Amino acid sequence: MKTYVAGHRGMVGGAILRRLQAEGAETVTRTHSELDLTNQSAVRAFMEEERPDAVILAAAKVGGIHANNTYPAEFIYENLMIEANVIHQSFAAGVQRLLFLGSSCIYPREAAQPMSEHALLTGVLEATNEPYAIAKIAGIKLCESYNRQYGTDYRSVMPTNLYGTGDNFHPDNSHVLPALMRRFHEAAQQKLDEVVVWGSGKPRREFLHVDDMADASLFVMNLDREIYAKFTQPMLSHINVGAGKDVTIAELADILAEVTGFQGRIVFDTGKPDGTARKLMDVSRLSELGWSARIPLRKGIADTYAWFLENAANLRQA
Repeated sequence: MKTYVAGHRGMVGGAILRRLQAEGAETVTRTHSELDLTNQSAVRAFMEEERPDAVILAAAKVGGIHANNTYPAEFIYENLMIEANVIHQSFAAGVQRLLFLGSSCIYPREAAQPMSEHALLTGVLEATNEPYAIAKIAGIKLCESYNRQYGTDYRSVMPTNLYGTGDNFHPDNSHVLPALMRRFHEAAQQKLDEVVVWGSGKPRREFLHVDDMADASLFVMNLDREIYAKFTQPMLSHINVGAGKDVTIAELADILAEVTGFQGRIVFDTGKPDGTARKLMDVSRLSELGWSARIPLRKGIADTYAWFLENAANLRQA
Protein backbone atom coordinates (compact mmCIF):
# COMPACT_ATOMS: atom_id res chain seq x y z
CA MET A 1 0.00 0.00 0.00
CA LYS A 2 1.37 3.41 -0.97
CA THR A 3 0.79 6.22 1.52
CA TYR A 4 1.13 9.92 0.72
CA VAL A 5 2.28 11.94 3.73
CA ALA A 6 1.39 15.60 3.22
CA GLY A 7 3.51 17.83 5.44
CA HIS A 8 6.39 15.40 5.93
CA ARG A 9 8.82 18.22 6.75
CA GLY A 10 6.77 19.29 9.74
CA MET A 11 7.25 17.85 13.21
CA VAL A 12 4.22 15.53 13.12
CA GLY A 13 4.42 14.60 9.44
CA GLY A 14 8.11 13.84 9.85
CA ALA A 15 7.44 11.54 12.81
CA ILE A 16 4.72 9.70 10.90
CA LEU A 17 6.98 9.32 7.86
CA ARG A 18 9.83 7.93 10.00
CA ARG A 19 7.43 5.44 11.54
CA LEU A 20 6.07 4.28 8.17
CA GLN A 21 9.55 3.94 6.69
CA ALA A 22 10.73 1.95 9.73
CA GLU A 23 7.89 -0.46 9.05
CA GLY A 24 8.96 -0.79 5.41
CA ALA A 25 5.87 0.92 4.05
CA GLU A 26 5.84 2.47 0.59
CA THR A 27 5.55 6.24 0.95
CA VAL A 28 5.39 9.26 -1.31
CA THR A 29 6.16 12.87 -0.36
CA ARG A 30 6.54 16.28 -1.96
CA THR A 31 8.16 19.42 -0.58
CA HIS A 32 6.32 22.73 -0.78
CA SER A 33 8.52 23.83 -3.68
CA GLU A 34 7.58 20.63 -5.52
CA LEU A 35 3.85 20.80 -4.77
CA ASP A 36 1.85 23.81 -3.57
CA LEU A 37 -1.10 22.24 -1.76
CA THR A 38 -3.13 25.46 -2.08
CA ASN A 39 -3.05 25.02 -5.88
CA GLN A 40 -6.01 22.87 -6.90
CA SER A 41 -4.75 21.93 -10.37
CA ALA A 42 -1.31 21.02 -9.01
CA VAL A 43 -2.81 18.76 -6.34
CA ARG A 44 -5.10 17.16 -8.93
CA ALA A 45 -2.15 16.41 -11.24
CA PHE A 46 -0.14 14.96 -8.35
CA MET A 47 -2.97 12.67 -7.23
CA GLU A 48 -3.62 11.49 -10.77
CA GLU A 49 0.08 10.71 -11.25
CA GLU A 50 0.81 9.01 -7.92
CA ARG A 51 -2.53 7.36 -7.16
CA PRO A 52 -1.79 6.74 -3.46
CA ASP A 53 -3.80 4.13 -1.60
CA ALA A 54 -3.92 6.21 1.58
CA VAL A 55 -3.30 9.84 2.52
CA ILE A 56 -2.15 11.36 5.80
CA LEU A 57 -2.89 15.08 5.85
CA ALA A 58 -0.44 16.61 8.31
CA ALA A 59 0.29 19.70 6.20
CA ALA A 60 -0.88 23.03 7.61
CA LYS A 61 0.09 26.64 8.11
CA VAL A 62 0.87 26.81 11.82
CA GLY A 63 2.18 29.37 14.29
CA GLY A 64 1.90 30.78 17.78
CA ILE A 65 -0.39 33.47 19.18
CA HIS A 66 1.56 36.34 17.59
CA ALA A 67 1.48 34.78 14.13
CA ASN A 68 -2.23 33.91 14.41
CA ASN A 69 -3.04 37.47 15.48
CA THR A 70 -0.90 39.06 12.77
CA TYR A 71 -1.86 36.88 9.79
CA PRO A 72 -5.45 35.66 10.37
CA ALA A 73 -6.34 35.82 6.67
CA GLU A 74 -3.39 33.62 5.68
CA PHE A 75 -4.17 31.13 8.44
CA ILE A 76 -7.79 30.59 7.44
CA TYR A 77 -7.25 30.80 3.67
CA GLU A 78 -4.20 28.56 3.35
CA ASN A 79 -5.50 25.89 5.70
CA LEU A 80 -8.91 25.79 4.06
CA MET A 81 -7.33 25.50 0.62
CA ILE A 82 -4.92 22.75 1.68
CA GLU A 83 -7.71 20.69 3.25
CA ALA A 84 -10.21 21.19 0.44
CA ASN A 85 -7.69 20.40 -2.28
CA VAL A 86 -6.12 17.34 -0.66
CA ILE A 87 -9.39 15.81 0.56
CA HIS A 88 -11.34 16.42 -2.65
CA GLN A 89 -8.55 15.37 -5.00
CA SER A 90 -7.93 12.28 -2.86
CA PHE A 91 -11.57 11.35 -3.40
CA ALA A 92 -11.35 12.13 -7.12
CA ALA A 93 -8.30 9.86 -7.42
CA GLY A 94 -10.10 6.99 -5.70
CA VAL A 95 -8.37 7.21 -2.32
CA GLN A 96 -10.58 5.41 0.21
CA ARG A 97 -8.49 5.94 3.36
CA LEU A 98 -7.39 9.34 4.65
CA LEU A 99 -6.33 10.68 8.04
CA PHE A 100 -6.70 14.39 8.79
CA LEU A 101 -4.71 15.94 11.66
CA GLY A 102 -6.41 18.81 13.46
CA SER A 103 -5.76 20.70 16.68
CA SER A 104 -7.12 21.01 20.21
CA CYS A 105 -7.95 24.67 19.44
CA ILE A 106 -11.15 23.46 17.71
CA TYR A 107 -12.85 23.40 21.11
CA PRO A 108 -14.67 26.36 22.69
CA ARG A 109 -12.70 28.75 24.85
CA GLU A 110 -14.80 27.85 27.90
CA ALA A 111 -15.07 24.12 27.21
CA ALA A 112 -15.33 21.94 30.31
CA GLN A 113 -12.10 20.23 31.31
CA PRO A 114 -11.01 17.73 30.21
CA MET A 115 -12.26 18.59 26.71
CA SER A 116 -14.26 15.79 25.11
CA GLU A 117 -15.02 15.31 21.44
CA HIS A 118 -18.64 16.26 22.20
CA ALA A 119 -17.56 19.82 23.06
CA LEU A 120 -17.08 20.62 19.37
CA LEU A 121 -19.30 23.49 18.15
CA THR A 122 -20.86 24.05 21.58
CA GLY A 123 -19.42 27.52 22.29
CA VAL A 124 -17.29 30.50 21.30
CA LEU A 125 -13.75 29.82 20.14
CA GLU A 126 -10.60 31.48 21.51
CA ALA A 127 -10.41 34.78 19.60
CA THR A 128 -6.64 34.73 19.03
CA ASN A 129 -6.70 31.61 16.87
CA GLU A 130 -10.32 31.48 15.70
CA PRO A 131 -9.46 31.58 11.95
CA TYR A 132 -7.11 28.62 12.31
CA ALA A 133 -9.63 26.74 14.46
CA ILE A 134 -12.43 27.35 11.95
CA ALA A 135 -10.23 25.89 9.20
CA LYS A 136 -9.47 22.79 11.27
CA ILE A 137 -13.16 22.30 12.07
CA ALA A 138 -13.86 22.55 8.34
CA GLY A 139 -11.30 19.80 7.74
CA ILE A 140 -13.16 17.47 10.10
CA LYS A 141 -16.46 18.26 8.43
CA LEU A 142 -14.99 17.73 4.96
CA CYS A 143 -13.93 14.22 5.97
CA GLU A 144 -17.31 13.46 7.50
CA SER A 145 -19.23 14.86 4.54
CA TYR A 146 -17.31 12.81 1.97
CA ASN A 147 -17.86 9.74 4.14
CA ARG A 148 -21.60 10.40 4.29
CA GLN A 149 -22.03 11.10 0.60
CA TYR A 150 -19.47 8.82 -1.00
CA GLY A 151 -18.77 6.07 1.53
CA THR A 152 -15.09 6.94 1.93
CA ASP A 153 -13.16 6.16 5.11
CA TYR A 154 -11.72 9.55 6.05
CA ARG A 155 -10.85 9.99 9.73
CA SER A 156 -9.64 12.84 11.95
CA VAL A 157 -7.42 13.02 15.02
CA MET A 158 -7.04 16.05 17.30
CA PRO A 159 -3.67 16.26 19.09
CA THR A 160 -2.91 18.08 22.30
CA ASN A 161 0.30 20.17 22.66
CA LEU A 162 3.06 18.28 20.88
CA TYR A 163 6.83 18.42 21.32
CA GLY A 164 9.86 16.41 20.25
CA THR A 165 12.18 15.80 17.33
CA GLY A 166 11.87 18.50 14.68
CA ASP A 167 10.23 21.05 16.99
CA ASN A 168 10.51 24.82 16.47
CA PHE A 169 12.79 26.39 19.08
CA HIS A 170 12.61 29.97 17.82
CA PRO A 171 12.48 32.35 20.84
CA ASP A 172 9.57 34.37 19.44
CA ASN A 173 7.50 31.95 17.35
CA SER A 174 7.65 28.63 19.22
CA HIS A 175 5.27 27.08 21.71
CA VAL A 176 5.81 27.03 25.46
CA LEU A 177 7.85 23.83 25.90
CA PRO A 178 10.48 24.36 23.16
CA ALA A 179 10.63 28.10 23.92
CA LEU A 180 11.37 27.41 27.60
CA MET A 181 13.80 24.63 26.69
CA ARG A 182 15.86 27.05 24.65
CA ARG A 183 15.67 29.70 27.37
CA PHE A 184 16.85 27.29 30.07
CA HIS A 185 19.56 25.91 27.76
CA GLU A 186 20.97 29.36 27.06
CA ALA A 187 20.80 30.31 30.74
CA ALA A 188 22.67 27.12 31.70
CA GLN A 189 25.32 27.70 29.05
CA GLN A 190 25.81 31.31 30.13
CA LYS A 191 25.62 30.37 33.84
CA LEU A 192 22.91 32.96 34.48
CA ASP A 193 21.48 33.40 37.97
CA GLU A 194 17.84 33.24 36.95
CA VAL A 195 15.34 32.38 34.26
CA VAL A 196 12.13 34.38 34.00
CA VAL A 197 8.96 32.49 33.11
CA TRP A 198 5.84 34.40 32.11
CA GLY A 199 2.85 34.20 34.42
CA SER A 200 2.32 32.63 37.82
CA GLY A 201 3.36 29.10 36.85
CA LYS A 202 -0.03 27.78 37.97
CA PRO A 203 -1.75 27.09 34.63
CA ARG A 204 -1.85 23.42 33.70
CA ARG A 205 -0.92 22.11 30.25
CA GLU A 206 -0.81 18.69 28.61
CA PHE A 207 2.14 17.59 26.47
CA LEU A 208 2.48 14.61 24.15
CA HIS A 209 5.68 13.46 22.47
CA VAL A 210 5.44 13.56 18.69
CA ASP A 211 6.49 9.92 18.39
CA ASP A 212 3.47 8.98 20.50
CA MET A 213 1.35 11.14 18.19
CA ALA A 214 2.69 9.28 15.16
CA ASP A 215 1.91 5.96 16.83
CA ALA A 216 -1.62 7.07 17.73
CA SER A 217 -2.25 8.43 14.23
CA LEU A 218 -1.39 5.14 12.56
CA PHE A 219 -3.31 3.24 15.23
CA VAL A 220 -6.47 5.22 14.45
CA MET A 221 -5.95 5.02 10.71
CA ASN A 222 -5.54 1.23 10.82
CA LEU A 223 -8.51 0.51 13.06
CA ASP A 224 -11.08 -1.86 11.62
CA ARG A 225 -13.81 0.22 10.04
CA GLU A 226 -16.58 -1.38 12.08
CA ILE A 227 -14.69 -0.77 15.33
CA TYR A 228 -14.04 2.88 14.40
CA ALA A 229 -17.72 3.37 13.58
CA LYS A 230 -18.74 1.77 16.88
CA PHE A 231 -16.85 4.37 18.91
CA THR A 232 -17.70 7.43 16.79
CA GLN A 233 -20.66 9.07 15.07
CA PRO A 234 -20.95 9.98 11.36
CA MET A 235 -20.86 13.73 12.10
CA LEU A 236 -18.86 13.53 15.34
CA SER A 237 -16.11 11.20 14.21
CA HIS A 238 -12.89 12.89 15.32
CA ILE A 239 -10.75 11.39 18.08
CA ASN A 240 -8.71 13.27 20.68
CA VAL A 241 -5.06 12.29 21.10
CA GLY A 242 -3.26 13.25 24.28
CA ALA A 243 -1.31 12.04 27.28
CA GLY A 244 -4.38 12.08 29.50
CA LYS A 245 -2.54 14.03 32.21
CA ASP A 246 -1.20 17.54 32.62
CA VAL A 247 1.40 19.48 34.61
CA THR A 248 1.68 23.05 35.85
CA ILE A 249 3.99 25.42 34.01
CA ALA A 250 6.03 25.55 37.23
CA GLU A 251 6.44 21.76 37.16
CA LEU A 252 7.42 21.94 33.50
CA ALA A 253 10.02 24.59 34.31
CA ASP A 254 11.51 22.40 37.04
CA ILE A 255 11.88 19.48 34.61
CA LEU A 256 13.49 21.72 31.98
CA ALA A 257 15.92 23.17 34.54
CA GLU A 258 16.94 19.66 35.60
CA VAL A 259 17.34 18.35 32.05
CA THR A 260 19.32 21.35 30.78
CA GLY A 261 21.51 21.58 33.90
CA PHE A 262 20.31 25.05 34.89
CA GLN A 263 21.09 25.65 38.57
CA GLY A 264 19.85 29.19 39.12
CA ARG A 265 16.51 30.59 40.27
CA ILE A 266 13.24 30.26 38.40
CA VAL A 267 11.33 33.54 38.63
CA PHE A 268 7.68 33.83 37.64
CA ASP A 269 6.65 37.19 36.17
CA THR A 270 3.11 37.52 37.50
CA GLY A 271 2.69 40.75 35.55
CA LYS A 272 2.45 38.66 32.39
CA PRO A 273 -0.77 36.84 31.48
CA ASP A 274 -1.37 33.23 32.47
CA GLY A 275 -3.75 32.42 29.66
CA THR A 276 -6.29 29.63 30.12
CA ALA A 277 -6.09 28.03 33.58
CA ARG A 278 -6.22 24.50 32.19
CA LYS A 279 -6.26 22.81 28.79
CA LEU A 280 -6.56 19.04 28.96
CA MET A 281 -7.91 16.59 26.40
CA ASP A 282 -10.41 13.89 27.30
CA VAL A 283 -8.78 10.81 25.74
CA SER A 284 -11.25 8.23 27.02
CA ARG A 285 -12.48 7.43 23.50
CA LEU A 286 -8.97 6.58 22.32
CA SER A 287 -8.24 4.71 25.56
CA GLU A 288 -11.33 2.55 25.08
CA LEU A 289 -10.13 1.77 21.56
CA GLY A 290 -6.91 0.42 23.06
CA TRP A 291 -4.26 3.15 22.74
CA SER A 292 -2.48 5.20 25.40
CA ALA A 293 0.65 7.34 25.48
CA ARG A 294 3.88 5.50 26.29
CA ILE A 295 6.60 8.18 26.57
CA PRO A 296 6.82 9.77 30.06
CA LEU A 297 7.16 13.56 29.99
CA ARG A 298 10.61 13.71 31.60
CA LYS A 299 12.06 11.09 29.26
CA GLY A 300 10.47 12.77 26.28
CA ILE A 301 11.93 16.12 27.28
CA ALA A 302 15.38 14.58 27.83
CA ASP A 303 15.27 12.93 24.39
CA THR A 304 14.12 16.19 22.80
CA TYR A 305 16.93 18.11 24.50
CA ALA A 306 19.47 15.59 23.19
CA TRP A 307 18.10 16.16 19.67
CA PHE A 308 18.21 19.94 20.24
CA LEU A 309 21.89 19.77 21.24
CA GLU A 310 22.74 17.67 18.17
CA ASN A 311 20.96 20.07 15.85
CA ALA A 312 21.45 23.43 17.58
CA ALA A 313 23.78 24.72 14.87
CA ASN A 314 21.12 24.21 12.22
CA LEU A 315 18.20 25.69 14.15
CA ARG A 316 17.06 29.24 13.49
CA GLN A 317 18.83 31.72 15.66
CA ALA A 318 17.63 35.15 16.71
